[in-house]
Amino acid sequence: MLQELLCRRKDVLMILPYVAIVQEKISGLSSFGVELGFFVEEYAGSKGRFPPIKRREKKSLYIATIEKGHGLINSLIETGRISSLGLVVVDELHMIAEGSRGAVLEMTLAKILYTSKTTQIIGMSATLNNVEDLQEFLQAEYYTSQFRPVELKEYLKINDGIYEVDSKAEDGMTFSRLLNYKYTDTLKKMDPDHLVALVTEVIPNNSCLVFCPTKKNCENVAEMICRFLSKEYLKHREKEKQEVIENLKNISSGNLCPVLKRTIPLGVAYHHSGLTSDERKLLEEAYSTGILCLLTCTSTLAAGVNLPARRVILRAPYVAKEFLKRNQYKQMIGRAGRAGIDSSGESILILQEKDKQQVLELISRPLENCYSHLFQEFTKGIQTLFLSLVGLKIATDLGDIYRFMSGTLFGVQQKILLKEKSLWEITVESLRHLTEKGLLQKDTILTEKDLTLKDAIYESEEWLRYSFHITKLGRASFKGTIDLAYCDILYRDLKKGLEGLVLESLLHLIYLATPYDMASQCDPDWMIYFRQFNQLSPAEQNVAALVGVSENYIGKKASGQAIKKKVDKDIVNRLYLSFVLYTLLKETNIWSVSEKFNMPRGYIQSLLAAAAAFSSCVFHFCEELEEFWVYKALLIELTKKLTYCVKAELIPLMEVTGVLEGRAKQLYNAGYKSLAHLANANPEVLIRTIDHLSRHQAKQIISSAKMLLQEKAEALQEEVEELLRLPSDFPSVEKVYTSTAVVRALLPKTRLFQDVGLEQYVFVQKTRKVLERSKRRKVGPVSSSSSTENSEPLTGPELAGQQHRKTHLHSLEGPALCRCRNSRAGFPRASAQAVTAAHALPRKTMTFCWLDLVLEVMLLVTFLELL
Repeated sequence: MLQELLCRRKDVLMILPYVAIVQEKISGLSSFGVELGFFVEEYAGSKGRFPPIKRREKKSLYIATIEKGHGLINSLIETGRISSLGLVVVDELHMIAEGSRGAVLEMTLAKILYTSKTTQIIGMSATLNNVEDLQEFLQAEYYTSQFRPVELKEYLKINDGIYEVDSKAEDGMTFSRLLNYKYTDTLKKMDPDHLVALVTEVIPNNSCLVFCPTKKNCENVAEMICRFLSKEYLKHREKEKQEVIENLKNISSGNLCPVLKRTIPLGVAYHHSGLTSDERKLLEEAYSTGILCLLTCTSTLAAGVNLPARRVILRAPYVAKEFLKRNQYKQMIGRAGRAGIDSSGESILILQEKDKQQVLELISRPLENCYSHLFQEFTKGIQTLFLSLVGLKIATDLGDIYRFMSGTLFGVQQKILLKEKSLWEITVESLRHLTEKGLLQKDTILTEKDLTLKDAIYESEEWLRYSFHITKLGRASFKGTIDLAYCDILYRDLKKGLEGLVLESLLHLIYLATPYDMASQCDPDWMIYFRQFNQLSPAEQNVAALVGVSENYIGKKASGQAIKKKVDKDIVNRLYLSFVLYTLLKETNIWSVSEKFNMPRGYIQSLLAAAAAFSSCVFHFCEELEEFWVYKALLIELTKKLTYCVKAELIPLMEVTGVLEGRAKQLYNAGYKSLAHLANANPEVLIRTIDHLSRHQAKQIISSAKMLLQEKAEALQEEVEELLRLPSDFPSVEKVYTSTAVVRALLPKTRLFQDVGLEQYVFVQKTRKVLERSKRRKVGPVSSSSSTENSEPLTGPELAGQQHRKTHLHSLEGPALCRCRNSRAGFPRASAQAVTAAHALPRKTMTFCWLDLVLEVMLLVTFLELL
């Protein structure tokens, strides 16, 4: 990446699966950017600018989630800048096989391959099997290595026995040892899987991860282990553990999870999506530094931030109720072994006798194959792809679209994935669906000459003879990256909102920004719903009535009565989620909202992040449709509120990667109130001023702030230069002003105004100064000989040829004027017509008028060009 950024002077895009990993990379690479002179830009959640700012000097490293990376590529193709991207790095390439996100990743890579021959793609994964398909799709070379910095030993635990995984053994495992731990009868009942014995072999001096099937199981296991740990564990780094507890209280407005309150003193904590991002980040930092020695966690940690351990224990071969896949197993056990600390790492999978055969198959079988989800995810996959292909003018007729599809992973795997229909039939069917939905429109009828020889096979197809263009609704959906299953619903909701948009509160706008897909998964608590409904103001109740939800309906649901009237369940659920978001924006305390709605804190925070991202999408959707102009300003502010959900003064600090609400409050109270304050901070002073801030964290915060400040400064500078730059299609001055004698007199043989940008700005400023100075001094005759007021007036040619340029023009400096002085003609020769009116004036007065006239007109022309 550095070679691409610094030597080849090209931008780089890194695509990562999760927001947390994007933020981790931003924090880690910002210091490199500051020192080596490139920008590190975050594209995650609602962050990211489309199209990105065009840099002339420094290059950019874009670090993006899968969805934001797709939006970035679309904007670069649309603006004709895709060739500025030298390298695309995709981490966890196996994600291409995971549902709608995999479909988006495939679309992104296919577009890069099709539109840019100079962009290199590097995909990385530790869990790929059918590499040949991916090689063909990416037109790539394959490099593999079995090297691992720390040796990994795999074990299985059945009853009291520990068995080592051995591919050479007959049944795939060999006996290693028996567990040697004295269990009381009570402990045997509480811990039948001997987890306490397994973890106490490594903690507290080494770290351990215990993967559990469910979130609730994580909490139960953490509490169970702590119940049987000796009091000696309390003394290990006691003071630092107390600081972790205080930090958790500080970021949660004095609140603390009762489970964590009991487990952290013993060096144990749970980690899952039910925690807020602030809480997870604090626990991750405490675990990384060895303050916490044991985390009980769900499988999502395996694919998230890097938290290695001396020993990894899999509580059961299940994720929720589904049996473990080979890829998931490899991801989890891959956390075992800490480079530079351990000589080896070990994983232990706990299993029951009933699961033994399945587990033996699991550890011996190859990794799962990666298959395209473009067709499986119809509205988020193939239809979205076709809409963007036409919208970006990558392919606008059936033949071109079919050829594009043949080059995708879906095209490569069509013989495996398609049983009933051909790729051609699916392409025609998808285009027909988009046309019927009003997102595409059939356009020009192609002639026989336009049909290629290859297309002639399908000459009977009527659709082959048409090209397509995107409609206004189609462009809005494409620009807003709206799921095509919901684009017409969104349009209707926004249209309906125009008839009676309630602006007395934020509730109506929040409803419009609540994601449709989260509403479909929601299961409201009807008693809480009814209670919250009764607390609404008349204006807020009006919002509920406008969207079609009545108090009577909610009351009947709460009391368990049968309802005959048909009501759209998704609208009801969406309004319920809007209540959650509305309450959160009013109170900004996630703990109280969590209690009010009986929802996990992490879920509420995920809802908030999804709403912020969707609000940004709706804004871009409205940008493309003039009828929704009124929403644009409102949605910009709403997106900002949803993104940060804090008081306005903390927002600038929270723009810095890694600074969340709790840390932002600490920094603000310590006097660091802006990006400039943070960028110029001394890390040592910051450590002393801010409680529980490590040196590494302080340096990361300062580097991120410097990077952001540089980006903002550079963006402003680019904007200034763009404003001052003469448009490439601007008509020449000679053609525009030929009818004006005075301006004709000012035009030299070489164009005076051909310099652009900052040079023009300097020229205008210098000219103004000379004009003011000449007036102050009451400039005398420009002739080299002394003259009196009664002297004969100069003729036009004499006036132009005198030493006027010697006495005054040399005080004017700047590139535009240097060009004049060096030209053969010198200062522009004045025509006789331009000064006829001045002939009767005395020489001194006449010179004054002439100089004023020349300079004023020069200023006027230059400003016209700038405008």
